[in-house]
Amino acid sequence: MTVTIDDSTPSTPPSISLGEATRVWAKVGLLSFGGPAGQIAVMHRELVEKHKWISDARFLHALNYCMLLPGPEAAQLAIYIGWLLHRTVGGLIAGLLFVLPGFITILGLSIIYALYGQVPLIVAVFFGLKAAVLAVVIEAVLRIGRKALKNRVMVGIAILAFIAIYGFKVPFPLIVLMAGLVGFLGRWWLPKSFPAPASTAADASSEYLIDRLLGQGQLRHTKPSARRAVRITFTWLVIWLLPVGFVIGAFGVHSVLAQEGIFFSQTAVVTFGGAYAVLAYIAQRAVESFHWISPGQMLDGLALAETTPGPLIMVLQFVAFLGAYHHETGLPPMAAGVVGSVLTTWVTFAPCFLWIFLGAPYVEALRSNRALNAALSTVTAAIVGVVLNLSVWFTLHTLFGTVQTRRYGVLAVEVPQWSTLHGLATALAVGAMLAMLRFKIGMGWTLLGSGIVGALSLVLIGHLP
Repeated sequence: MTVTIDDSTPSTPPSISLGEATRVWAKVGLLSFGGPAGQIAVMHRELVEKHKWISDARFLHALNYCMLLPGPEAAQLAIYIGWLLHRTVGGLIAGLLFVLPGFITILGLSIIYALYGQVPLIVAVFFGLKAAVLAVVIEAVLRIGRKALKNRVMVGIAILAFIAIYGFKVPFPLIVLMAGLVGFLGRWWLPKSFPAPASTAADASSEYLIDRLLGQGQLRHTKPSARRAVRITFTWLVIWLLPVGFVIGAFGVHSVLAQEGIFFSQTAVVTFGGAYAVLAYIAQRAVESFHWISPGQMLDGLALAETTPGPLIMVLQFVAFLGAYHHETGLPPMAAGVVGSVLTTWVTFAPCFLWIFLGAPYVEALRSNRALNAALSTVTAAIVGVVLNLSVWFTLHTLFGTVQTRRYGVLAVEVPQWSTLHGLATALAVGAMLAMLRFKIGMGWTLLGSGIVGALSLVLIGHLP
């Protein structure tokens, strides 16, 4: 069964059915471990390499835009590509299936945590999964880097971006703006080093589905429309804020549930640079200002979010559950926790759909501007450095029990304490890399095997790895 790609105008259906796309998005959601780097890796592997729905150039072009937005960039990238393929319904399916596995997992673990505390077997399983995700992350850096860094100038920009964000903690939006400026000006100064992407034009004979559809004159929903923009803005603002208004009316503006809805709605519009950039702020407010959770509980929630599928920002769901469970008086504790969890997830991700459905047509229209394409190509190179930074961070905090920040003047570098190296985690990571890169074993089987090994390690040695 196929579907049309334009909600209002008849059009030739795409060569991929909505059902097939739904199955692929479900797989992406189930395998989206490892934070932004791992999730981008999964999507690149499935959508570019395996199914050839979207070319590297378009994938990175969309990623550039998502990196500029507040909120989880990987979830927004899924919505963007789903929207390209099947309009609004495709974006909804891609975004919901990207979030749903993590939401269900975190909700279940939050309930268990509230009732029993940490369960060693569950921690051990996710320990194994987390180690295996390193293979996915490393593969992503290699694949994206090979496609994006086409000359020495782009390699240099990626290196500078990595040094800026890793060593000097330069805000991510500033790195992107500087990279874009360098690309925009470099197009005139050194045109050979800042060429427009070769595959910007639609091509009916392309091996990539979206390029073929555009080349055949399809995907008319990618054309900007002021009337559509107004409609989208109004509709999604209502979808986003209506549940918050309902909770305020039902429980009062000073209730814990209302405060969670208001606070996390505010957070959704300031989380530039991904979850890592704002977790300290969120932890400070949740622990010190609202007193919803303790510092130890915040760390436990972060560990759960890092090792379960879905965006790292899902830690907010855990925070909201415990805050409402322990402090909301208008409902029984478990009901309050579930409502807080659902409401916080809603106000965190509803804006993602607004940003994509509103801005994506204009971003697609910018592909025809050669100067802006040169700027975005440079931003892509910088993003490789940023993804490398995420990969290094994930590697350090997966393989080592203790990571310290050492300062050398304005330079701040995370240094692992080598005596805390996890032998099992290292072995699992190496084994996963060999399985996926050398023996071409599927990602799902690799993650399953690593999770089983993590559980067996608890059984055999009697304590957590």
